[in-house]
Amino acid sequence: MKIAITSRGESLDSMVCEQFGRTPYFIILDPVTMEYQAVVNTAEQLQSGAGPKAAELILSFGAEKVITGHVGDKAEAALKKGHVEIHDGYCNTMKVIEAIEKYKGS
Repeated sequence: MKIAITSRGESLDSMVCEQFGRTPYFIILDPVTMEYQAVVNTAEQLQSGAGPKAAELILSFGAEKVITGHVGDKAEAALKKGHVEIHDGYCNTMKVIEAIEKYKGS
């Protein structure tokens, strides 16, 4: 299983980004091994449609779950169509590693 976490930076010590479609990076992580890779969100700078394009991006990396602050309606529809489970409500005062620990504890 892979989880995509919206992130301001490229490491587990980076802060969570609250905006799914406009996040600078996705941390694609295996929660069992804790191996991860940082992926640049190429949709971040789009004028419109950033959310659905970001959803396509994480689907292409095989993510089955996403941890973020908020997902817009169009991105939510794209994620649900791809059978990605959404875990939202995470804030930008939390590090990616802390969000993962919170997710694992829930």
